[in-house]
Amino acid sequence: MEDELKKAYEVLRKGGIILYPTDTIWGIGCDATNPEAVKRIYDIKQRPDSKSMLVLVDSTAKLDYYVDELPEIALDLIELSDKPLTIIYSNARNVAPNLIAPDGTLGIRVTKENFSRQLCQRLKKPLVSTSANSSGQAAPANFSEISGEIIQAVDYVVNYRQEDTQKARPSGIIQLGKGGLVKIIRE
Repeated sequence: MEDELKKAYEVLRKGGIILYPTDTIWGIGCDATNPEAVKRIYDIKQRPDSKSMLVLVDSTAKLDYYVDELPEIALDLIELSDKPLTIIYSNARNVAPNLIAPDGTLGIRVTKENFSRQLCQRLKKPLVSTSANSSGQAAPANFSEISGEIIQAVDYVVNYRQEDTQKARPSGIIQLGKGGLVKIIRE
């Protein structure tokens, strides 16, 4: 795994796009502070940039830097969740502008999976994580379901956990609004 972390980090550091395992399904990723790399992912996915993508961070301590006001309930939700949880926060900041939705929101997930967590730690920045499929297509449940077009479009395919046949699922998604409003987007 160490060698794959080094290779993926080098690609990300140079503004490249990777295909990598996450705490949920395989993701297409880049440095979330690099607007050119983010645009490339939108192009690869054939996805309008009005439809935002989420980012991964390696710890809850990083959330304050990317969210103007961190609701207290967010930390409780992350701690109590028994599966990966993406939270959509208001007033996002310090990421590429084309990652932030028109209403100022951004989905962030604290990853507990070893590879993606260590990659975020090395990069010292959030990592874009969007499903490894073209927009409108079904998300692949494991590496074997990723299309050749997606594999060819990225700069580096991580050679770790490719043999996993377990059917992975996307994270749950919750949006936190003003006044403690909690809206479940996907269970």
